[in-house]
Amino acid sequence: MGLMKTIQPLLLGFVVCFCLLVGPGQAPLLAANLTGARPISQVGMPIIPGETMDLATGVDRFLTSMPAGYYTIANVEGLKTRLKNPQVLLVDVREPSEYRSGHIPNAINIPLRTLTQNLDQIARNCPVVLYCSTGYRSAMGVMTLHLLGYEQVQGFPPSFAGWKNAGEAIA
Repeated sequence: MGLMKTIQPLLLGFVVCFCLLVGPGQAPLLAANLTGARPISQVGMPIIPGETMDLATGVDRFLTSMPAGYYTIANVEGLKTRLKNPQVLLVDVREPSEYRSGHIPNAINIPLRTLTQNLDQIARNCPVVLYCSTGYRSAMGVMTLHLLGYEQVQGFPPSFAGWKNAGEAIA
């Protein structure tokens, strides 16, 4: 088990670097081919056959293509407003033991490490909000779902800690 915790971040880093080397325009296609999902559209990032770029150019292109706010809900009030929409799916990507110790009401638990194995629980045509303990895992989940073609995904970086510190209800 300890070895897996060491290997997972290394593997994730390798995958991210590989996708950047392949090119940001190609990464969604690669992810879609590996998972059978449909790729997301790349507004402003056309896929040019035979195009090559160095790592720095690839990283710059990826970073400049991110929208303002980077798919985030910045504060507790913003999340509360978002959750008024009954179609919003709130996903806690923490481990089951963390979820059982307290979570935001109406959230479902899909640990980050099992996210791709549980895509059947996440509708593509509904808004999705991910949160974790500190924002790190939810950011990885948001990126993963966007690469897999989910277009209405946001993270809640204030995370469970921000929700709890604001004195909000905990299930």
